[in-house]
Amino acid sequence: MATAAIIGTGFIAPVHLEALRRLGIPVRGVLGSSLEKSQTAAQRWHLEQAYHSLKELLADPLVDVVHITSPNRFHYEHVCRALEAGKHVICEKPLAMNSQQSGELVRRAQSSGKVCAVCYNIRFYPLCLEVRERIRSGQLGRVFHVVGSYQQDWLLYPTDFNWRVLASEGGPVRAVGDIGTHWLDLVSFLLGQEVVSVCAELHTVWPSRKRLRGAIETFQTKFQISADYEELTIDTEDYGAILLRFAHGTPGVLVVSQVTAGAKNRVRWEIAGERMALAWDSERPNELWLGQRDAANQLLLRDPALLNPAARLYTDYPGGHNEGFPDTFKQLFRAIYAAIQRGHSPPDSYPTFADGHREILLCEAILQSHQERRWVDVKTDVHS
Repeated sequence: MATAAIIGTGFIAPVHLEALRRLGIPVRGVLGSSLEKSQTAAQRWHLEQAYHSLKELLADPLVDVVHITSPNRFHYEHVCRALEAGKHVICEKPLAMNSQQSGELVRRAQSSGKVCAVCYNIRFYPLCLEVRERIRSGQLGRVFHVVGSYQQDWLLYPTDFNWRVLASEGGPVRAVGDIGTHWLDLVSFLLGQEVVSVCAELHTVWPSRKRLRGAIETFQTKFQISADYEELTIDTEDYGAILLRFAHGTPGVLVVSQVTAGAKNRVRWEIAGERMALAWDSERPNELWLGQRDAANQLLLRDPALLNPAARLYTDYPGGHNEGFPDTFKQLFRAIYAAIQRGHSPPDSYPTFADGHREILLCEAILQSHQERRWVDVKTDVHS
């Protein structure tokens, strides 16, 4: 069985760890941004190794797979070095800071012969997999249009700050890149159609934000704000509205916001077809709404006995026993590690580096559309 190591100690790193342990995949150690962080995380998570450096981690002969959960600006370097060391790679999104870097990583992944994946985990909600199969089988008929949103509220106040709000740290688009790409990857996956053109408007609600002097963890509980802060100019968006055109001509609309009060982590989509409509909300992930014109609307509760075989494969609990966000990582890693064990990747089993590259090309088209105030075609050469 392949053994993993994790780079990063922030919010998402223990999510990876927990999912791997639930699958019985051994995790050897962790690398933080300092030796102290590595040691603290290793002790807290009961891991054998607290690595001193990336070089030490990559030289460990017992590590087969590297999970990269470090800040965005480090992804390109970490992926390159992991592939050079002969490791399989599972990288948090975004794959890199720009399409030049991500295109290079696609080429390196292909020549490496290793399994290389990006963590677009939302694909692995069982009801999303169910919808993909229903659309594939023609149950909806022709898809007329799709609308949806990804909304959060953790950056609602000007005193909310995280490295992601700075383009130099997270990339030139933030709400779109951080959460919007999850929606775009998911809906493209459901429809079996890539986005080919966009018309976008982005907006920065807080042109400046107050950063507390000292580290702040993502999604931490908010306490009384100290007066000890510095004010920084913000060069990324809090909100975006995007018109979409998919490959088969299907139109769509996406709203992305990290300043919507009460929306903690809400992914929503509605797909209108000629025979029925379907809708789903990640804050109620075990319910699928089925809309009909000439019959009563229905609500399908997630139950493996009622799902297609492809969705049932990634559904572990009986109906009435809910599956949510942590389970999506478990099922994503199940697909990836199965490919590692087989030595090859079957089509559509998990998001690859090519998928991660497409999302960066899409982000760049969205930013260009906003800046030039016009429709922009998305580059289609995933090797560019």
